[in-house]
Amino acid sequence: MTKAPRNKTIELSPRETSAYAKRAIKLNFKSSLDYVLDKTIHQDTLKTLDYLPDECVDLMVIDPPYNLTKVFGKSVFKERDFAEYKDWLDKWLKKLPRILKPTGSIYICSDWKTSISIPEVAGKYFILQNRISWEREKGRGAQNNWKNCLEDIWFFTKSADYTFNLDAVKVLRPVVAPYRDDTGAPKDWQDQGHSKVRLTYPSNIWTDISIPFWSMPENTSHPTQKPEKLVAKLILASSNEGDVVFDPFLGSGTTSVVAKKLGRHYIGIEREKEYVALAERRLELAEADKSIQGYENGVFKSRNAEMKHCI
Repeated sequence: MTKAPRNKTIELSPRETSAYAKRAIKLNFKSSLDYVLDKTIHQDTLKTLDYLPDECVDLMVIDPPYNLTKVFGKSVFKERDFAEYKDWLDKWLKKLPRILKPTGSIYICSDWKTSISIPEVAGKYFILQNRISWEREKGRGAQNNWKNCLEDIWFFTKSADYTFNLDAVKVLRPVVAPYRDDTGAPKDWQDQGHSKVRLTYPSNIWTDISIPFWSMPENTSHPTQKPEKLVAKLILASSNEGDVVFDPFLGSGTTSVVAKKLGRHYIGIEREKEYVALAERRLELAEADKSIQGYENGVFKSRNAEMKHCI
């Protein structure tokens, strides 16, 4: 079937999937950082974490399966009893402190239903700093409940000494009341002619995120793919260029791709061959195109905001 002209979804043939998946590595021994740096590891996370080197990661961005029955490639993650889900979280979370540097940070994604389990389990190993809630506008409504349009990202650090680059994640917003100083110059805002905007401090409520869909070049077949813009905020805020970003549930590769686009190193673990191949293809595409939708000229824009003349 021929795709519509505007359909930019990344798709791979069986032959391409096999070829790209072969670029990934497997571990069966305690590895050096050089061996795993800028690599996709094609393995099960629980079997792989013990093979990673000590204190090698500056930032972890983690999007684990939520406690829902969901098909991921050829595997099915089945919803389980709440206590069983917490036990599953603990199995891999307890392995992460050894890998994270003392100044490192960790972000863990969750939906509304499983969100309360994250601080309870991860709080045993890390220091809770904040909870980000972001509007996930995609999805169908419910007949007898509120439509689910909210997800959380829990922000932890290993110690009180950690990276947070505030200026890197300020948001461009339209100015409602464009005040001027005594000379008539804009007061804390920019006059772009067609619009008036200012850079504002980022909050822990994000309403400027668009879920990947078929006309976006980052879109893949992964059922729970996170937007590059969302991950870019986390990486820019909590790491520096040259740092190592790690994702133990890599999926179609968003964390590694964004880390590469932003001048960071990456390590990712994914067990599904289809998604490993998509990650490797996206990493290849990132060689030529480092753009991130919604992030231009070093500034995050509000949804549908103009960026043409922003500094």
